Amino acid sequence: MLTTRPGIDVPDHRGRVGLDQQGRSLDGNPDVAVRDVELVSDGWHVLRRTTLDYRRRDGSWSTLQRETYDRGDGATILLHDDARSTVLLTRQFRYPAYVNDHPDGMLVETAAGLLDDDDPVTAIRREVAEELGVEVGPVTHVFTAYMSPGSVTEKVHFYAAPYGPGDRIGAGGGVASEGEDIEVVELAIDDALAMIRDGRIVDGKTIMLLQWWALERSPRHPVLL
Repeated sequence: MLTTRPGIDVPDHRGRVGLDQQGRSLDGNPDVAVRDVELVSDGWHVLRRTTLDYRRRDGSWSTLQRETYDRGDGATILLHDDARSTVLLTRQFRYPAYVNDHPDGMLVETAAGLLDDDDPVTAIRREVAEELGVEVGPVTHVFTAYMSPGSVTEKVHFYAAPYGPGDRIGAGGGVASEGEDIEVVELAIDDALAMIRDGRIVDGKTIMLLQWWALERSPRHPVLL
């Protein structure tokens, strides 16, 4: 009897097929051989369980299973006003943080979002307009990082850009139809750094960009881009 499986043989609720194929053709590491990829869940994002053979440093082989959560790649940006020594951030509710000991789940963050089908620069311009109500000019690529490589496939492209009061094109706040309710927060850079130290800013990408900018501002610690 022929069976069909959404996301594999037939389109799932997002029109995707072949979700069990990712990773099967990897050949960049001769010490890794992918044996099987199982689709565990295909909700908004995709959870896979991969069985692979791995050659250890002593030459022996072992069989491992790894679950990977694929939510796509993302981009984030720090907007900074050098003349006023301020940065423009967001505050929004994050349930995963709330359920894992954050007092109220309201996190202060840099503007960010998934790439979807856009390139990173286009995506971050879109997110800045939606979340902060700002149209940015030239952006600087700071670095790209895997944020949780033990289980999440996502890599995030980090950017920085100057802004000023004249760059505002709207109120920001996010896309209400997508459940977003985002507060625009402007802070003095020194206050933002103090919030890292006292635990009021706990978002990883935001800490990374704020500390990068603190080094960039310091003549004793030049940052090479």
